[in-house]
Amino acid sequence: MKHYILYLALGLSATLASCANKEREVASSVLNSTATNQPIGSAKFFQLADGKIKMDLEINMPERADSTVAVHFHEHGDCGNMGENTHGHWNPTSESHGKWESDSYHSGDIGNIPLDSKGHAKISVSTFRWSIADGDAKNIIGRGIIVHGGTDDYVTQPTGNSGPRVGCGVIAAVK
Repeated sequence: MKHYILYLALGLSATLASCANKEREVASSVLNSTATNQPIGSAKFFQLADGKIKMDLEINMPERADSTVAVHFHEHGDCGNMGENTHGHWNPTSESHGKWESDSYHSGDIGNIPLDSKGHAKISVSTFRWSIADGDAKNIIGRGIIVHGGTDDYVTQPTGNSGPRVGCGVIAAVK
């Protein structure tokens, strides 16, 4: 009986330890072309054990092969009017626009993403700057994700002179 309880305890602690290390998907977004409304990518958001939120972003735009696009989170999750209804960059900390992890940048300044010879890219970003908690200024749920047709110069305020809005998605909670 002692061995049975010991094995049960070991199994339970191993199960709990493995659950603590898992990522839990908490939000997602399908990115569509603003011109054709066809899918061009996706973003999945995960709650990490350390409290950070991780975004796995994938873009597939063969028409933009071997180029670079800028990606930003925008205030509103409304992709109407060719993505213009998302309004400006999401900036809950009222910082200047800049490069991710520089001295000053918007929490939605994801940055420039190089596309390969097939127009494909994958990146992951993890940060404490994002949340999914209701009422939290850092809450990303309902924000827009914009793929711009140009590159971010990381200097021009408040947008980085990133070009037209060629892709758009809305961050939605995963239930």
